[in-house]
Amino acid sequence: MGLIRHAQAAAVACLAIAVLPLAAHADDEDADRGARWKQLQESIFPHRQMQDGGGIISVDAPPRALDAALVPVEVQISGNHGVKGVYLIIDDNPAPLAAHFVFGPKADPHDLKLRVRVNQYTNIHAIAETSDGHLYASTKFVKASGGCSAPAGSDDAAALQDIGRMKLRLLSPFSAGKPVQAQLMIRHPNFNGMQMNQITRFYTPARFIRTIDATYNGGQVFHMDADISLSTDPVITFGFVPHEKGQMKVVALDSNNTTFDHSFDLPGS
Repeated sequence: MGLIRHAQAAAVACLAIAVLPLAAHADDEDADRGARWKQLQESIFPHRQMQDGGGIISVDAPPRALDAALVPVEVQISGNHGVKGVYLIIDDNPAPLAAHFVFGPKADPHDLKLRVRVNQYTNIHAIAETSDGHLYASTKFVKASGGCSAPAGSDDAAALQDIGRMKLRLLSPFSAGKPVQAQLMIRHPNFNGMQMNQITRFYTPARFIRTIDATYNGGQVFHMDADISLSTDPVITFGFVPHEKGQMKVVALDSNNTTFDHSFDLPGS
């Protein structure tokens, strides 16, 4: 029995020795992510205080993404806190500020969804900015890698087919004076300069959507500034409040200074 106890004690000791380096490594990674987030705050929001977003904003994404080039992210705003804008930051991407939404008087900002590229294991931060200038942060850790270098399609010519084509569909019943969820789809490869052409083996020059403006009957729903982290063929789900039947106009501008626009009659036939 003494030999058995000795063997068991030795096994426990070996397990503890094995676990300690893993725990230390995890602590180092957490410290590095904390330092990275502090650096990003100072760069993007200089001299501004960041508060915990609990009860105001939340961000959700798959803990382990199935496709790092098409990671779905959902940002939710709770209550009526006068949120005028949302920043989406992918901390360890080459261009961390993935998108900045500014909401107009026609917007319902409570639920926002989009798809992004994730380059490596990283925190994703969603920041709500209220009308009085306060900032509130929410965080989600995502395991994904290689999304920024993933090709946009089988070849560049195919990826550029129908560039700028748009679709808009309503995800909830159209009712005057009540919030409606809509899904916008834009055909665009969003080349970010990190993708290799699978035929020529050269890197494809960057060409990506920089801004999107959505208006309803002339009133602003949202303005979005984007960068290279937005996915190929962006899909954005957003809310707006129509007071009557009308027209949603969407204007997108890419990094080649090409403008794409389309108008949609709502609720449509």
